[in-house]
Amino acid sequence: MKITLLVVGKTTDQRLVSLIEDYRQRLTHYVPFDLVVIPDLKNTKGLSESQIKTTEGNEILRCLTPSAEAVLLDEHGREFRSVEFAEWLQKRMSSGRDLTLIIGGPYGFSSEVYQRANGKISLSQMTFSHQMVRLFAIEQLYRAMTILRNEPYHHE
Repeated sequence: MKITLLVVGKTTDQRLVSLIEDYRQRLTHYVPFDLVVIPDLKNTKGLSESQIKTTEGNEILRCLTPSAEAVLLDEHGREFRSVEFAEWLQKRMSSGRDLTLIIGGPYGFSSEVYQRANGKISLSQMTFSHQMVRLFAIEQLYRAMTILRNEPYHHE
C-alpha cells in the first residue's frame, strides 16, 4: 500500500516546508509515501469560485489512479481521535489499496471530486490555513504509524 497526500497549491512558508519534509522523511520509514502538489492556478481574477473549484477538481481527478481510495480532508468529514485514526488507517492498509488523502484549494472541492471520493475526514471543527493542514495531516499519518507499531511517540 502507498499513501499519497495530494494538495492544491505550493506551501510558501519555509518553516512549514521544513516541518512537512521532516515528517515526510519519518513517515517513509513505515510506508511508501508521496506528497503531490498541484500547482496554483494562474490568472484566476476573472474566474468565479465555481470555475476555480472545477478547474482544480479536474486536476485532482487527473492525479488519482482508478484503484486508489480517495479521501478528502473536508470540514464536514468524520472526526477521529488519533488512536481511532490509526485503527481506520490500519483497515485501509489491510485492504492493500493505495490511499490518497486530498487537501483542496481555498474554495474546497468540486462536485465531481466529491462524487469520486470514497470518504471524508475532518482534522478539527476549527479552521486552519491550507498550508498548516498539510503539516497536521502528515504528522497524524506519522503518529498513526507509531501508534500501530506501539512506539513511544504518542501518549494517551
